[in-house]
Amino acid sequence: QVQLVESGGGSVQAGGSLRLSCVAFGYTFDSYCLGWFRQAPGKEREGVASVYSDGSKSYADSVKGRFTISRDNAKNTLTLQMNSLKPEDTAMYYCAAATQCTVAAGIWRPRWNLWGQGTQVTVSS
Repeated sequence: QVQLVESGGGSVQAGGSLRLSCVAFGYTFDSYCLGWFRQAPGKEREGVASVYSDGSKSYADSVKGRFTISRDNAKNTLTLQMNSLKPEDTAMYYCAAATQCTVAAGIWRPRWNLWGQGTQVTVSS
């Protein structure tokens, strides 16, 4: 059974750090695009960071310079290192995989079709 399992969420004070991990079971994702998303109460889900099949990365403006996404294909693991956390980072965080991920003119277009169950991150002021 194909599964993505997140871990590492928790509660932290503003300025602190957390490291989220996502492990894939049932398949190897070395050719997939991978990403982290988050959803705060009453808000739409938003993309946080992505790492593409060629290893290139992208970040939401709100997390640039604070968050780092990385992948370890040998371990089927995706991580999100979050530093200098702010209360507005509070949300449920989800990892996702796109088994179909194309690139044209340098722009990646992942079709996110695999999702984890989420891990809660709470940042207090």
